Amino acid sequence: MTGSTPSPRPTALVTGASSGIGADLARELARHGHDLILVARTRDALEAVGREVSTTHGVRAESVTADLADAAAPDALFAEVSRRGLSVDVLANNAGLGGLAPFVEQDPEVQRRMLAVNVVALTRLCRLFLPAMVQRRRGRVLNVASTAGFAPGPFMAVYYASKAYVISFSVALANELEGKGVSVTCLCPGATKTRFDEVAGSSRSRLFQGPGVMSSPDVARAGVEGLLAGKAIVIPGWRNKLVSWGAGLGPRTLAARIAGRFQETA
Repeated sequence: MTGSTPSPRPTALVTGASSGIGADLARELARHGHDLILVARTRDALEAVGREVSTTHGVRAESVTADLADAAAPDALFAEVSRRGLSVDVLANNAGLGGLAPFVEQDPEVQRRMLAVNVVALTRLCRLFLPAMVQRRRGRVLNVASTAGFAPGPFMAVYYASKAYVISFSVALANELEGKGVSVTCLCPGATKTRFDEVAGSSRSRLFQGPGVMSSPDVARAGVEGLLAGKAIVIPGWRNKLVSWGAGLGPRTLAARIAGRFQETA
């Protein structure tokens, strides 16, 4: 659906919204009365999610196809949202890429795309959409990181480092924007049952074979509740909270050894 008809409902833009946590964030935001701008690479899947939330919750859902690994994509997305006359009240940076392999053996293009989506696009989208929120003194940002961001991650070194950036960046932004009517929340899920682990090649790792794997709807629900409450960091699940807390207690070299062990095939 397209058009610029004003809506009394707030509008949330969700990246990586075609499946997994992104689709469930869209469902949860719709349940809380948000119109949606759904962004991902696959139009058919996006439109299916859009039809579902529109039918179920009576909200407006628009789709924008974009590959955020393309350097020009964030600016093109912002221009398209502006062209449609839409105002973004919630920016949910969920799109992310991973990859399990020793760093020196991993395809450099996989690493480039990972950093482009997880770090560069997320940062650029915040820079594009935040000024209007600050000017209106109203808005919320949800950046999806991971418990991986709390420790170094052998065999997923670039992915873990990218999520450490997201946590640090988000908490710093939250502090900068205090008192300006805009909140920034960083959602840090642990292992979650989605297609991410299959795409990243880690579905058979100890991490995803363990007992603490959460469901995507539960993670999304915790994220949206934390977003609406204005929390700076949300870590769903007591196991994930414990892991994140423990990662900061000992030497980082020990945390790296433990994380590397979890990446091994079960």
